[in-house]
Amino acid sequence: MTTAAPQTQPTAAVEAPARRSEGSRHRRLLHDIAPIAGAALLFVVVWQAIVIIGDYPPYILPGPAVVAERFVSGWFDGIIGPHFWTTLREVLLGLAVGGVAGLLTGILLARSGLAARVLSPYIVAAQATPILALAPLIALWFGTGLWSRVLICALICFFPIAVGTMVGIRSVDPRLIELGRSFRASRRQRLMRIEVPSALPQILGSLRVGVTLAVVGAIVAEWAGGDSGLGVLINLARGSMFDIPLMFATLVTIGLLGIALYLIVVAIERRLVRTLS
Repeated sequence: MTTAAPQTQPTAAVEAPARRSEGSRHRRLLHDIAPIAGAALLFVVVWQAIVIIGDYPPYILPGPAVVAERFVSGWFDGIIGPHFWTTLREVLLGLAVGGVAGLLTGILLARSGLAARVLSPYIVAAQATPILALAPLIALWFGTGLWSRVLICALICFFPIAVGTMVGIRSVDPRLIELGRSFRASRRQRLMRIEVPSALPQILGSLRVGVTLAVVGAIVAEWAGGDSGLGVLINLARGSMFDIPLMFATLVTIGLLGIALYLIVVAIERRLVRTLS
């Protein structure tokens, strides 16, 4: 009796493209990460060189190692964590409120010429007013609680999302809209199935800007009047605590928060665009 030889050739033929695809992904990931890591390393080296050459004490300009040590100890000691979660909650709620309001306003401005003529000057004027000037008024009118800080975050990220939505919907190919009309699609169906999906890259691009501005809004709101948050921790570190390394560690935390939220929006954008394309 003869035993059939194992069929290794088809398996190898299937595995070879998979290995090539995985290797290509790794090379692409390395190509994306290498410049970022190199720039971060250069920044740290220049920072340390400035500290050494200027002979600055830690209470003026702490070195990267001192800040890194305080960053780790601040998290393990429970100093940074509670303030971080407060700021993150404000950012997410503010982005949700400002994003929904900006999306609806952008659709209204794109679909109605009258609304664009009436509302645009006031929206531009509100955006031109520094949020640092509005924050104390909002804290005075609405108190210093969570929702006043959420309102400040929403205001600062509202404008780019509204403008991005308006520009995206106005740039939809008119032939697609005419095609929808030829199939007797209602205005709501054309909006949800043609205009919004076509404008999605511009909307998500404006959301990238909005999510970073929401972090700025949260810090400004906490400066204007808050009892917790990373903005409050900065004031405490430079004031009553006089812990300058902690202040720098808080700044690093704010930067990492903004980068993480930005990358999450980019990942969502790529997935949605790939799904709809």
